[in-house]
Amino acid sequence: MSQSTELVQLLKRNLKANGLTYADVARVLSLSQASIKRMFASGHFTLERLEQICDMAHLNLSDLVRQLDESKYRITRLTEEQENELVSDLNLLLIAVCARSHWTLEDIVRVYDMTEHEAIRYLARLDRLGLIELLPGNRLRLLVARDFQWIPGGPIERFYEERIQNEFFESSFAGANEFRVFSSGMLSKESQALLCRRLHSLAGEVAAMMSEDASLPLHQRHSIGMVLAMRPWELSVFKKLQRASVVAGDSD
Repeated sequence: MSQSTELVQLLKRNLKANGLTYADVARVLSLSQASIKRMFASGHFTLERLEQICDMAHLNLSDLVRQLDESKYRITRLTEEQENELVSDLNLLLIAVCARSHWTLEDIVRVYDMTEHEAIRYLARLDRLGLIELLPGNRLRLLVARDFQWIPGGPIERFYEERIQNEFFESSFAGANEFRVFSSGMLSKESQALLCRRLHSLAGEVAAMMSEDASLPLHQRHSIGMVLAMRPWELSVFKKLQRASVVAGDSD
């Protein structure tokens, strides 16, 4: 695939992540939808139009070029065997989390109780797993894509459910830079789909912020946890009060 084709594909993915369609692009550029389709199919954009489309997707050209560079060699998911290896050794999992957060070897040894030799040994295992590339001078190159995800229901997600989930929510979320909201109600299928797109877009924005802040020294960055979730749901104690005919209808 040529670089121009890859660039167009990345642009389309960014538009989709923001819930934008060819019709939206056509309206902003004051062109017909057919013209926009031809433009994306041919990959022929003027610089001004490319900048306009990037602006719609909350990008600048340098963001798009960086994504193109990342897409050449970064992985989006591990195998189940790789995830199992991570959860089988908490020190290895810790180093993986540090590496994904763009810590240096010096940061790891300064913060955690392990020698430089031990840390390098774990980094070498991550290199073999394909999560990082251990470079000369023990520098790290992260090989995980911005849109990296753990296997749904896989070893890491099960570890999260068993060891982390309850601990994370044992908080009033009332401190500085803390936030929690729970909403329930009724939405149409169209509104549910729109909300899912917006949550997906927000998750992408967070990943972009993490990438942008990665160049800052460690003391200027702080570990955060965030959960975005939505599903058709009703409190189980209410569900038990429903008529049998209603419950049967839900399962159809």
